Amino acid sequence: MPDAELVLRSTRVITPEGTRAASVAVAGGRITAVLPYDAPLPAAARLEDVGDHVVLPGLVDTHVHVNDPGRTEWEGFWTATRAAAAGGITTLVDMPLNSLPPTTTVGHLRVKQAAAADQAHIDVGFWGGALPDNVKDLRPLHEAGVFGFKAFLSPSGVAEFPHLDQEQLARSMAEIAAFDGLLIVHAEDPHHLAAAPQHGGPKYADFLASRPRDAEHTAIAHLIAQARRLHARVHVLHLSSADALPLIAEARAEGVRLTVETCPHYLTLTAEEVPDGASEFKCCPPIREAANRDLLWQALADGTIDCVVTDHSPSTADLKTNDFATAWGGISGLQLSLPAVWTEARRRGHGLEDVVRWMSARTAGLVGLRRKGAIEAGRDADFAVLAPDETFTVDPAALQHRNRVTAYAGRTLYGVIKSTWLRGRRIVADGEFTEPTGRLLTRAS
Repeated sequence: MPDAELVLRSTRVITPEGTRAASVAVAGGRITAVLPYDAPLPAAARLEDVGDHVVLPGLVDTHVHVNDPGRTEWEGFWTATRAAAAGGITTLVDMPLNSLPPTTTVGHLRVKQAAAADQAHIDVGFWGGALPDNVKDLRPLHEAGVFGFKAFLSPSGVAEFPHLDQEQLARSMAEIAAFDGLLIVHAEDPHHLAAAPQHGGPKYADFLASRPRDAEHTAIAHLIAQARRLHARVHVLHLSSADALPLIAEARAEGVRLTVETCPHYLTLTAEEVPDGASEFKCCPPIREAANRDLLWQALADGTIDCVVTDHSPSTADLKTNDFATAWGGISGLQLSLPAVWTEARRRGHGLEDVVRWMSARTAGLVGLRRKGAIEAGRDADFAVLAPDETFTVDPAALQHRNRVTAYAGRTLYGVIKSTWLRGRRIVADGEFTEPTGRLLTRAS
């Protein structure tokens, strides 16, 4: 065994080659080797034997709204990163909106980094934002290390982050393609949304009708056309409608540089079970029917959908009114994403290796974090230790989110996170947290 400060041993370690009994050697915060289970220990190494619990690479969540600074009563880096650590997530990438200021200039990025610097329990990176009037700021943001640029094709819900029309989308995409950056897009067409019935009130069926599937399909079709023309890298955020899957598959087969994500709530919840007035289930695009959910799972299995991220988008409890038209749209999922996805995945015959691929390896690959997303030599020693067959019932009071509103309240989920490790240091175990030691990441990290 090479020199090691720590050896993490388990009968079940998930590696890129499969799951096996192994001893994972760690030095200087990096994995130095993945060796046979019974490999002899170097004299200086500390052994942590977790028995039959599964050791998996720390999850990488590339879609998180931390809202700090500016709307820290909604969430903040301290609480968001604690919740992530409790859920086995060791890296997140923060979205550019819902904070004040939004991350749309280098100066605003510096404000965001300063807010996060001493509060991050896990590693944190940042997306930039593409607005109608900030094309000149995109390259400087790229050079400052953001992982890509988020744009909306329909209203974002906050006035300081306006959406792009098709001409503005083309300008921003052309600029981003010029330096081979990544454009990530909330793809709902505003004209279809405006034409949909807008009744308001507590009925979930009315809210669902107000965000029709064709709004996603049309916006994605426009996005693909622009990406094909400009040979740009584009990523579809939080896909909820399975109707767009054939269009996506066809574009990828043609060579369009397109990736796609979906979210735990689209994979685990269904429109049929959302109670009227229960706006903790409100998100945009919306949770759709069970048959649609089945098609999303098929697309994950065949690779049409690349990855699963939370789109953690919290607010204060008072904004979650019983009127779906006016309630804040967003689901808080950081702490529960792994158990939620694992519970449904195992029911459908998927293994933890699949979950790791969707929630760690591919998300790390999406943003180019070469040191994250796998248990192999040279990577950061980021781990989640999971008891996959243990269950728990979701108690909102046990969540680390600043506002403990959850669509999963009362659900029994499989998968108890026993501990989470960041660069070889245990940062949470059995509900006890260390002081924050997360680092701020840039695109070159």
